Amino acid sequence: MSLPSVYQSKFAEKLTILNERGRGVLVRIYNIKKTCSDPKTRPPFLSDKAMEPSVKFINKKFPHLDVRSSTQHLGPVHKDKGDIARVLAPFYHSFLDVLEFRDHVYELLNTIDASQCFFDIHVNYDFTKGYLDLVVTYVSLVLLLARTEDRRLLIGMYHCAHEMSHGASDPSFARLGQMVLEYDHPLKKLTEEFGPHTKAVTSALLSLHFLFARRNQGAEQWRSDQLLSLLSAAGAMLSPASSDTMACEYLSLEVMERWILMGFLVCPGALASSPQCLELWRSALQGSLYVTLLRDEALQVHKVTEELLSSLKGGSLHRGRRAYLRGAVRELVALLEDQPGLLGPKALFVFMALSFCRDEVSWLARHAEHVTKTKVPEDFADSRVAELLFLMEQLRRLVRRQVGVLQRYHIQYLARFDALVLSDVIQNLSVCPEEESIILSSFVTSLSALSIKEGDDEEKFDFTPLRLDWFRLQAYTSVAKASLPLASNPDVARVMNLIVFHTKLLDSLEELLAEASDLSDLCFYPRPVEKMFAATMEEPSMLRYSIAFPLLCSHFSRCVHPMCPEEYPHLKATALGLCNKFLEEMARQASACVMDACAEQHNLSEQLLPKHSASTVSKARSKKTPKQPAKKGEPERDKPGAESQRR
Repeated sequence: MSLPSVYQSKFAEKLTILNERGRGVLVRIYNIKKTCSDPKTRPPFLSDKAMEPSVKFINKKFPHLDVRSSTQHLGPVHKDKGDIARVLAPFYHSFLDVLEFRDHVYELLNTIDASQCFFDIHVNYDFTKGYLDLVVTYVSLVLLLARTEDRRLLIGMYHCAHEMSHGASDPSFARLGQMVLEYDHPLKKLTEEFGPHTKAVTSALLSLHFLFARRNQGAEQWRSDQLLSLLSAAGAMLSPASSDTMACEYLSLEVMERWILMGFLVCPGALASSPQCLELWRSALQGSLYVTLLRDEALQVHKVTEELLSSLKGGSLHRGRRAYLRGAVRELVALLEDQPGLLGPKALFVFMALSFCRDEVSWLARHAEHVTKTKVPEDFADSRVAELLFLMEQLRRLVRRQVGVLQRYHIQYLARFDALVLSDVIQNLSVCPEEESIILSSFVTSLSALSIKEGDDEEKFDFTPLRLDWFRLQAYTSVAKASLPLASNPDVARVMNLIVFHTKLLDSLEELLAEASDLSDLCFYPRPVEKMFAATMEEPSMLRYSIAFPLLCSHFSRCVHPMCPEEYPHLKATALGLCNKFLEEMARQASACVMDACAEQHNLSEQLLPKHSASTVSKARSKKTPKQPAKKGEPERDKPGAESQRR
C-alpha cells in the first residue's frame, strides 16, 4: 500500500469510531433481548392470542414472507399495522444498525489485512488494543444477536406491517433477513468469516504472550515478588514507577482473557498450527469458566471448547489472589494516606491495584451468578469481599483528593524529562519522513511549553489531540513497508506510551479511574451483590466495610449508553433500589446495636437503684449477729460494677 493511501485509510479514526459505535449497538441488542424476555415490557401484540397464527407463520416462513398472498395468516397484523410498525420500528432499526456495523467491520478488517499491519501490544498499544477490541465487540454482537430469541418475529412482523402500510417492503429487509439466517449458528459462521483474518488476529494475540503470563500469576508468586509493595524497596520509594508500556500494567486481565478466548474461538486454525498459540489459549482457559459478552451476558467458553480443556484451577487461584490483594492494598492505602506526596512517583501502583481488585471482584460476581453446581462452593463466595471494595473506594477518593499533587509532579515530569527524552529519540532516528516528523516535533513543542504555573492556576489541560495524533502515527508506522517502521524503532513507542499515561493523569483522571476500576457491570448482577452484602453483614469483622456496597451503586450511572437512552429509568430504579436496600439494612443493624446498648445501660442503671441495696445492708448487719442458715432460693447477687472487674 502506497504511503499516501496509508494516511487516507484513517485506521486510528475508524477503530475509535467503530469501537464506540459497536458498544452502542451491543447495548441496543442487549436491551431488545431483555425487553422481549420480560412479560412486563414485551410488546403486547407479540403475546396476544389473536396474533398466534401470524406469529407462527412469520417464524416458519422467515425471511420469505409473501405479504400479499398470505392475508389469511396475516389478518391480525393488517388490522393493527399502524401500531405494529410504530412500536417495532426502533427494534427493526437496531437490527439494521447491526447490519451496517458488520459492513463497516468487514471493510476495515479487509483493509488492515491488505496493509499487512504489524501488531504488538508493547509497541503500538493503542492500535493493537483498538483492533482486538473491535474483533471482540463484533464477535460479542453476533453471539448476542443469536441469543435474541424473538429476532425473526420482530423483523418479520415489522416487514409485514411496513409493506401493508406503504405498499412495498423496506429495501434493507432482504439483506437483513439473510444475515439473521446466517447467524443461527453463530460460531460456525464466525470461523468462516475470520478465516482470512487469522494471520492478523493471531499476530495481535501472540504479542500478549509474555504480558499475559506475567500478569496471570497466583498469590504465591505475587507474595514472592511483593507486588504493589512500596516498602519492599524503601530506598527507591521516591523513584518514579515506570514501564516500557505503562498502560499494559493496569490493563484488565479480564479484557486480555476475553481477547484471547474469543480471538482463538473464531480463529481455531491458529491453535493447530502454533504451539505458542495453544499454550496461550490453555493458560487463558484456566482462569475463567465464563467470559463476558456484555454486562450479565456471558459465554460458557469451556462448553464450546471441551476438547481443549485440560484442567481448571480458576476458583482457588482467584481466592488466593483476593486474600493477597486485601493485605497488599491495605498497606498501599495506609502508606499513601500518610505520605500523599508518594502519589506523584507511584501513581502507576494505584492504577495497578485498582485494576487487579476490579478483575477479582468482577470474576467473583460473574461466576457466582452463572456457576450453580460446584464441589467447592467456597471458591465462588467470599464473605470478605467488602474489604476489597472499600479499599478500592479509598484509593479512588485519595486520587481525587490529591489531584494537585499528581498535576504538579507530572507537569514537571512531562516538560523536563519526557520532552527531552523524546527529542533525543527523534534526533537519533535514521529515517523520519516529513509527515511523521511534523507530528513528533509537535509533541516535543507541546510538552516543552508546559509550566508549573498552569497547574497552580488550575487551568484545564487537554491532551486529546496529542493522543489521537500518536494513535494515527501508530497506524501510519505499523503497515508493511512503512518509511518509519515502528517495529524497528521501539524507543519511540516506549517514550510515547509513557507520555500518554502522564498526560492522562493531567486531563483524563476520571476516565483513567473508570478504565482501571469501573464496576458498573455489577448493576446487572443484583443477586450475587446482595449475597455478598448479606455475608458481610453476618461477619462482625466486615461490618466496618459495609458502606462499600452503597458506594458501589455510584458506579452504576456509567451503565447508560447514549445510543440506548430508554434504559435509563430501569437502570436508575435498579441502582436506587439496591442502594436503598443496603442503607436500610445497615440502618436496621445499627439501630439494633444501639437498642441493645441502651437496654444494657438500662439494666446496669437498674442495679444502682436504692431497693437493690437492701441485701447488702442485710449482709452487713448479719455479720454482727450469730450466723443463720441461708434461705433456699436466694441467689447470690453481684454488686453493680462487678462486670467491669478484671478476672
